[in-house]
Amino acid sequence: MKILLLQDRLRSGGTERQSVLLAGAFAAAGHATTLLTFRPGGALAATVDAAVSRRALQPFDTGLDWFAPGLRRAVAGLRPAVVLCMGRMANCYAGSLQRLALGERDAPAVVATMRTGKSLPRLFRRSLAQVRHVVANSRAAKENLVAQYRVPPEKISVIHNSLVFPAESGGGRNEALRAQWGAGPGTIVLLDVAMFRPEKNQRELIELVAALPRGRGVHLWLAGVGPALEACRRRVAEQRWDSFVKFLGFQPDPSPLYAAADLAVHASYSESLSNFLIEAQAHGLPSVAYDAQGIDECCVPGETGFVIPAGDRAAFLAALERLVAEPAAVRARRAAGARAYARTTFDPQRQVAAYLRLFETLAAGQPP
Repeated sequence: MKILLLQDRLRSGGTERQSVLLAGAFAAAGHATTLLTFRPGGALAATVDAAVSRRALQPFDTGLDWFAPGLRRAVAGLRPAVVLCMGRMANCYAGSLQRLALGERDAPAVVATMRTGKSLPRLFRRSLAQVRHVVANSRAAKENLVAQYRVPPEKISVIHNSLVFPAESGGGRNEALRAQWGAGPGTIVLLDVAMFRPEKNQRELIELVAALPRGRGVHLWLAGVGPALEACRRRVAEQRWDSFVKFLGFQPDPSPLYAAADLAVHASYSESLSNFLIEAQAHGLPSVAYDAQGIDECCVPGETGFVIPAGDRAAFLAALERLVAEPAAVRARRAAGARAYARTTFDPQRQVAAYLRLFETLAAGQPP
């Protein structure tokens, strides 16, 4: 089966990591797989598996995420059985691709995806009505599609995100990395891995951690890049919080950070399913996060993590203080539960198999 994944650019976000993972897995399963992007390059471009055909529509990077010159011609030339649209811009084109294919022999099944908690652009909303099928990456995202965008529930499949960086067993704590960033043996390291965008809300997270009693020996590590990074850096410098707030930059593989941290923290107010939280829990990190679409599906609330009403700073701090103060044995039990839950629920083989079953059904012209 020929499979085409469509993405605007391979930047360092969670959707892009899922695109790279799925493309490689489909190719490894013996399917002719192409990853087609609008823009060339991107932080994750070098991570695409060699078995995947990698193409870009723009001959040079125009900086325009929406510009897809020759998209229809490229899709027609590839003649895929299925087109999987990943990300907002790709989904804006999904409906027109399906509409243009109507009546053509061997027309592909175009599949849209719902992987965001943001409001959808008009063309994205139109695509939802025109494509053959929609994949939501959380149950909450499916509920939103039905309630807000009037997509028939039978047209939607829920396939959770896959673990991009499955944890190795028995790796132990990464003491060398902790020492590199100034964390001592007794330091509690709080970790957040996310692009620095306004909705990811790292600034509020910094202020929350700054409100913790300084005697607790807590560090906040923030990994990622993006447009909101410099404002966060300035805030930390102005308040002289650099002794406990560390900016780690873009991490092609954040696994060493998970092995060095103690807790996962996330203050984002716009999600569909947090890749960071499922990865962190798979590595045994209990979590505290603001509630957003799909967040309560990333953990077992109250057991492996705490889901806090959005904007309730007092409750967020109380949960943090509770986890920081817990005896090591209690935190270890939470860690074991988090690891077991995430590795089972977000197992890559399970998710890839679900996609391929869906594709085979659609390619055969049958309802899912």
